[in-house]
Amino acid sequence: MKLLIKGGRVIDPLQNIDKTADVLIEDGKIAEIGDALAAGGADVEILEAAGNLVVPGLIDMHTHLREPGQEYKETVRSGTLAAVCGGFTSIAAMPNTSPVNDNRSVTEFILRQAALAGYAHVFPVACISKGQEGKILAEFGELKEAGAVAFSDDGKPVSNSGLMRSALEYAASFNMPVISHCEDMALAADGLMNEGIVATVLGLRGIPPIAEEVMVARDIEIAGYTGTAVHIAHVSTAGSVRLIREGKARGLRVTAETAPHYFTLTDECLTQYDTNLKMNPPLRGASDVAAIKEGLRDGTIDAIASDHAPHSTIEKDVEFEYAANGIVGLETSLGLSLKLVEEGILTLEQIIRKMSVNPAGILRIRKGTLSLGADADVTIIDLEKNWQVDTHAFRSKSHNSPFHGWTLKGKAVATIVGGRIKYRAADAAVTGNK
Repeated sequence: MKLLIKGGRVIDPLQNIDKTADVLIEDGKIAEIGDALAAGGADVEILEAAGNLVVPGLIDMHTHLREPGQEYKETVRSGTLAAVCGGFTSIAAMPNTSPVNDNRSVTEFILRQAALAGYAHVFPVACISKGQEGKILAEFGELKEAGAVAFSDDGKPVSNSGLMRSALEYAASFNMPVISHCEDMALAADGLMNEGIVATVLGLRGIPPIAEEVMVARDIEIAGYTGTAVHIAHVSTAGSVRLIREGKARGLRVTAETAPHYFTLTDECLTQYDTNLKMNPPLRGASDVAAIKEGLRDGTIDAIASDHAPHSTIEKDVEFEYAANGIVGLETSLGLSLKLVEEGILTLEQIIRKMSVNPAGILRIRKGTLSLGADADVTIIDLEKNWQVDTHAFRSKSHNSPFHGWTLKGKAVATIVGGRIKYRAADAAVTGNK
């Protein structure tokens, strides 16, 4: 089959392309980009994109799919369906499932479920340590062979510095990244929100910014000493941004991501004890939000990830102290991130870098470009589309989002995976495997 995308504004940072053009897809690959392209034959589908952006498929490098083990919150099928509806053609699945992804069988199970669903590509992230216990390294070689693309104990920190050093060195031998969840548990203790005036007023135990920052500093120093690379997940504090910026200035191989909630919300939003605002790391202060935005602007923070963390009402409709951490984000990430363009913090080209090109580079996957012969993973975005967030309409199984009712500008109107249209907003049609 052939698919001809007509008249969109094509942006591909890797090729330095930003122009109005047609994109021809043949046999699941990018065949041609040019003006007034024609494709003959009865097997050609035309997709009009005039007035819209046509960009390399968005990649979310931090998604929790919950399967196996917590299918009542999310499944690989529902999560990948939410992904394509949000404009994502590829997602990296974090390992804190039940059982955790620390062995070949779990990695292969996730990949099978993704293939059966037939929506977005899924790239499993495997555990650093067996059982996520932080004691013994998982079998990196076996996990890579099974299809894992990175290692992380996300959801838990690797508290043992010696184990983290071994993980960085061992992963480097397989040319695979380590994604670090930076949290000093002794400093975080049993905190519920950001440590500060708001926590004091609300009577909630605080988590100090240094609980994140001391681990960021540690992992940057270990990476520097060993000459390896480390990726810092869900950056939330000004201090972390400063440390990462300094590490990059020293020539160290450190990359970082943040999530939309860390540049759109502050701890002051918690005055009503809304458990949909409870997350880890927690929402921080206004100065931290400003630092996150500056880190995105100057390139200190390489990627924007959703940190999609679905929970049911069982975990969220409880007292704040007992509520689970995390929010869903796959279906709001793009709209929230485009606010940075409205604010003049990022250009459209920079948004595409941080939501497609850079995640592909960090994960070392062959995605994030519309180069000839590349996989035809494409996102079409209507920048002028105003829409209201309705969590009840989410394709995710869970609805734990603090953005319900927000009006956002800019939305994916078509998502193409491997040359096939998986989502089209005009008729809300989605096409997975039957």
